[in-house]
Order: sequence, then structure tokens, then C-alpha cells
Amino acid sequence: MLTAKQHELLCFIHDRLAASGVSPSFEEMKEALDLRSKSGVHRLISALEERSFIRRLPNRARALEILKMPEGTKGAPAKPKPLVSAPAVVPVAANDVIEIPLHGRIAAGAPIEALEGQSALSVPAALLGPGEHYALEVAGDSMVEAGILDGDYALILRTELARDGQIVVALVDETEATLKYFRREGSMIRLDPANRAYDPQRYAPDQVRVQGRLAGLLRRY
Repeated sequence: MLTAKQHELLCFIHDRLAASGVSPSFEEMKEALDLRSKSGVHRLISALEERSFIRRLPNRARALEILKMPEGTKGAPAKPKPLVSAPAVVPVAANDVIEIPLHGRIAAGAPIEALEGQSALSVPAALLGPGEHYALEVAGDSMVEAGILDGDYALILRTELARDGQIVVALVDETEATLKYFRREGSMIRLDPANRAYDPQRYAPDQVRVQGRLAGLLRRY
């Protein structure tokens, strides 16, 4: 079941493609749906992808494929089914920029207070995959050996799941957040730095809550 905005965006992309063969840009989608920012468009596209109405084509730069339309949509089949011939390939402009929430600074050293304040960061859409994302400004040097430097912007996929060896945002004791490698060590959770000058941090599982995993970095010079 799609929300009204998800349905509206899917129909807008479908109709534009049928009329011109060219996908609307993120800016055109934002204006058509009367959204405040392109981050809203990104969230809607991710939701449509998760519900298998569209998919991103990995072998074509920034392209989308419409897989099905909702039941009852004008011009759509009664039962949605994947298109098996001449799929609609919708190119998305490579220079599209979206805004994602910027939640203050996060420690790449000792944990600091979690997610203070909120503003927005403009990010090239090509850097983000499906799912909801937010950004954190890195403070400290404990992840330098992973190429994460003080002042970088960590782009985080919001999730509560992590596998061993992934770099995550870990909320410790519900008050402090840190960016570290996530590992399980027996009955404990170990948060590893990427700097030999720092020691690993060990916690009981109920002390640590994963708030996202690293999806990319932005660096300003």
C-alpha cells in the first residue's frame, strides 16, 4: 500500500516518461509534489524501491526502472506485475543534489553527546543508495587509518543492524555516540578505533545501540 505522496511520485515519473521518454529531475519532482526539499524526493524514491515499484539499475549510471504500477492506476494492469519487455529506464541527472539532516558532531575518539541539534547538508544524490540517510561531522582522529579525518562529513544509512567489521554510529548508554568499527567479542560488544594510539572500547550488549552505518564521506578543502 503506497502513501499518497509515493503514489503521486510514481505516477509523475511514469507520465513524464510516457510523454517524453526523459525522467524528471529531482528538482522537478520536488516542485511537482510541493515538497520543501529534495531529501523528501530521495526518501520517496527509496520507499518505492523497497516496495519493488522501481529499482535502480546498477549497470547504468543513475537510472531507474519502473517495475509495476499500483492496482487501479489509469493505464496500469489490474494486477501489478514486473515489466518483462522494453523496461522504462529513467535516467536521473548526475548533478542532482539532495539535502539530508546534519546532526551535529560525532566523536572519532571518545564518545560525545549524541546527535546534538539539526540542520541540513547538501549531498550529491549519486553518493547515496536506497534508504534513509543523515550526516554527522567527524570530530577527532581515532578513525584516521580508515581514511576518516577530523572535519569530514560521515554519511550514515539509518539502521539498527550491523555486521562485524562495519563502521557504525554506536549510541552508548543512550547518551553518547561514537563512530567505530563494530565487532562482537563473546558476550560483549567491542567498538574498535582505526588508530593504533587508541584502545578498543568494550560494552555489554544492552549498553550499545546501533543508529546507522557508514555509507560515504564528504570532505571539504
